[in-house]
Amino acid sequence: MKLHQQLFRFGVVGMAAMAVHLAVVSATVPFGLNPLIANVLAFFVAFQISYHGHRRWTFHSKNERSASYLRLLLVSLASFTLNETLYSAVLQTGLDYRLGLLGVLIVVSGITFVLSRFWVFREIQPTA
Repeated sequence: MKLHQQLFRFGVVGMAAMAVHLAVVSATVPFGLNPLIANVLAFFVAFQISYHGHRRWTFHSKNERSASYLRLLLVSLASFTLNETLYSAVLQTGLDYRLGLLGVLIVVSGITFVLSRFWVFREIQPTA
């Protein structure tokens, strides 16, 4: 598959996961769940969308599920941490929060795509 096709599919799956994340938070907070707890719950629900979408559609991985699942979980958690760290630093510069977030999202998404393509879902050759 060509790189531009993978990038497009990566974006589609990411947007779907984001929509699910937002829906989970929006559906649970009105019932009294703390927003920070709802955000963690939503992350893990949305992660399922990301994993299955990227594994089956974006990267067509045939690797053992447990290996790629754990790898994507590690990349996702690291990406979330990097996102928060960079965004916090950008906010300290006085840059408009929306522009700062856009820049952070572009950088972190790019890193996540590269790690997903070359580590999480790379084809692992079976050992003889």
